Amino acid sequence: MFGAIRAAASRSSVRAFSTSTPRAADLAKLVLIGHLARDPESRQTKNDREFVTYTVATTNYPPPPPDANGERRAAASTFHRVLSFQEGSNRYLQTLKKGSKVYVEANFELREPEPGADPSTPQGQRQIFLKHETIRVLSRPKVLEVDDIEIE
Repeated sequence: MFGAIRAAASRSSVRAFSTSTPRAADLAKLVLIGHLARDPESRQTKNDREFVTYTVATTNYPPPPPDANGERRAAASTFHRVLSFQEGSNRYLQTLKKGSKVYVEANFELREPEPGADPSTPQGQRQIFLKHETIRVLSRPKVLEVDDIEIE
């Protein structure tokens, strides 16, 4: 008797990880931890929709291995341009300053070149679009005050 109850209970307690179809659960997200390379800028689309663009600089880690002479080149930096179309986030983003260390989550979209476009133009090249999702400021840039002059 208890065996039948135990078997029925174990079948009912099994849960799937997700109830959505695998296609709906696909995700392309990028997490960046780096510094703002410049102050975020407000811009407008061709349809007069406001958006904010900002650039996050990250350092490739670990640094490259030593060369034949035993010297190690400095780690390279990569600059990631992120676009935000969220009104509430845009106001906040415009308060941030160059040099702030940030944690960013962005949706990632890869766009293939337009057929027949000149490869030397942006339309003829593969483009990566990072659409802002969230941002967290980890630290603000240090500001020194010397005789009423601010130095960043």
